[in-house]
Amino acid sequence: MIRFLPLLLLALYGFAMWHFSSWQLKRQLDANSRRLRDTRLAPLLDRLAAALEVAEVPVHVYQVEPVNGLAAPDGRVFITEGFMAKYRAGEVTAEEITSVVAHELGHVALGHSRRRMIDFSGQNALRAVLMTVLGRMIPFLGVWIANLITTALAARLSQRDEFEADEFASALLIKAGIGTQPQISLFHKLDALTKNAGAGVPAWLLTHPKTQKRVAAIEANSARWMAPKR
Repeated sequence: MIRFLPLLLLALYGFAMWHFSSWQLKRQLDANSRRLRDTRLAPLLDRLAAALEVAEVPVHVYQVEPVNGLAAPDGRVFITEGFMAKYRAGEVTAEEITSVVAHELGHVALGHSRRRMIDFSGQNALRAVLMTVLGRMIPFLGVWIANLITTALAARLSQRDEFEADEFASALLIKAGIGTQPQISLFHKLDALTKNAGAGVPAWLLTHPKTQKRVAAIEANSARWMAPKR
């Protein structure tokens, strides 16, 4: 039991750090967000709510410039002001914004925030073990390799969550009568909207899957679900 105490302490440290980060994020979101009010988006969000059989789908606008959506650990869904600016400029449609909301609802419904907390705690412990073992076996390079391995693992787990949230969003959008076309069309715009963030980074180190893989998965799911039953 004593030999596993350092690992347990590292996992607890990761757990505490995750909660601290969540608390900081909540403070930032509370101080820099407002409730989304938009006459074109409201009917589409109502259709998502009806598909989910809830009274409403509350969405908030986070007053930051980057183009992004966010599912907060407390279950709230946010669209950034940068995304809303693209929407008001006509670069993004109301249906495409709704597809982002559906995706973030997927993260909430599938418990990804809780899963990431567990993953983060475990990765901290794994990183420490690898740094100790590899650092002794391969001085200097061992620490770098340990960080590379845990970063790749974190990216793989994050990509899994993104595919799952995409699948949830596709199913929700189809049920709401909106369909997956806005989801697909937004992905085709995404590199330009985000200024090609992640360009040049190996796919296995990215926290989000490559656009073409996400589109292919959405199209495959849609074809499977919409195929006539025999």
